[in-house]
Amino acid sequence: MIRQVRISILLLLSVVLMIALSKPCFSQQQAPQQTQAQTQQAEKLPAYSLPPDKLAKAVAFSRLRVTLGLAGSVWGILQLLLLLAVGAVGWMQRTAIRTSRNRWAQGFLFVFLLMLATTLLSLPLDLAGHHFSRVYGISVQGWGSWFWDMTKSFLISFVFGGLVMMLLFWVIRKSPRRWWFWFWIPAVALVVLMVFVAPVILDPLFNKFEPLAKSNPALVDRLEQMTHRGGINIPPERMFLMKASEKVTVLNAYVTGIGASKRVVVWDNSIERATPDQISFIFGHEMGHYVLNHIPKTLVFLSLLLLVEFYIGFRGMQWLLRRYGARWGIGSQNDWGSVVVLMLVISVLSFVTQPVMNAYSRSHEHIADIYGQESVHGIVADPQATAVGTFQLLGEMGLEEPQPNRYIEFWLFSHPSITHRVAFAAAYDPWVAGGHPQYFQK
Repeated sequence: MIRQVRISILLLLSVVLMIALSKPCFSQQQAPQQTQAQTQQAEKLPAYSLPPDKLAKAVAFSRLRVTLGLAGSVWGILQLLLLLAVGAVGWMQRTAIRTSRNRWAQGFLFVFLLMLATTLLSLPLDLAGHHFSRVYGISVQGWGSWFWDMTKSFLISFVFGGLVMMLLFWVIRKSPRRWWFWFWIPAVALVVLMVFVAPVILDPLFNKFEPLAKSNPALVDRLEQMTHRGGINIPPERMFLMKASEKVTVLNAYVTGIGASKRVVVWDNSIERATPDQISFIFGHEMGHYVLNHIPKTLVFLSLLLLVEFYIGFRGMQWLLRRYGARWGIGSQNDWGSVVVLMLVISVLSFVTQPVMNAYSRSHEHIADIYGQESVHGIVADPQATAVGTFQLLGEMGLEEPQPNRYIEFWLFSHPSITHRVAFAAAYDPWVAGGHPQYFQK
């Protein structure tokens, strides 16, 4: 999933990291052709739909979600322009320099002031987002818990953001004309490191986890069967139950981490509301991302994209500083405030390329749907009905609109619409005569 992250120095890495965690894919893959038997099977299964009362809620919530999402993206850019235009960034820079002669103290104070300003500027939209999530039943998290999560996010971003910024300016001083390349190398390494440590260090700060075998040993046996079938090694001690019901009502089950940090996570909402067959399909989808090497492929692609963005960011920052630097109180790329100019350029690039990145992601999600449906063949009685029922449940719980605007889907959706996923799942049965499974032998 591309998520909104607070405008801070950490944005240099977090924009790319959040895309990486959504496990997209670059190349599009055509849906397999349907046989006559598959078409007949699809006609027997219901299409995605909602009862009138829930449909009205889904349409209203979808519009709010789209409005807040677009507003957040645009406001993230405008707030940087605003802080530069009114001289706030220049004031932050001067305050940091006057407060201490130590560069580390200056850098971290600048990061704190910048993050404080952007957090306050973003707060109305954040409050609105959480309010509507509660009103429409997507979130059950209380305001105290929500603000505590915000505080923890702020502190984590402050520490890591400050370290990343100090690294950036060290590289700028060492190589004023090539820093965009030399900084790219540790930036990529940090992205990979964050993917590794997130499930071990960061995730437990925001949610409670316990061994899945403690409460659901039968489900552990089922998931072990699937991991062995998929050829990945995740022992039972690395299968966890996450207490998602304390904050949200939606469902999920996934594989996270890389190498020694790889683990299975099942949300308690899923166990409460979904059947074991449906949980198996959700898990099979997520397992497909790993078995098909989506994450390493994505990291390679995004590393190249990050290199391009750093280069364009370098060029754009130089141009903006020559033209507006004096007005903004930022003399050169060596000044603390120049990082805000760099973030402005990268934020614009991220917004402009959002449709490309989402198309990229939707392709991989479709491939994972195929893998997930094939992975449960022989484990569940009816893979097509299981997949259709799972998507129907996910759509109902998440208030997914059955007929989203195609332009909104093109621009904002990181996953295919539920309607498209249900239609494909109902038709896809490569195990009938004339079918050809893509990932599992007959």
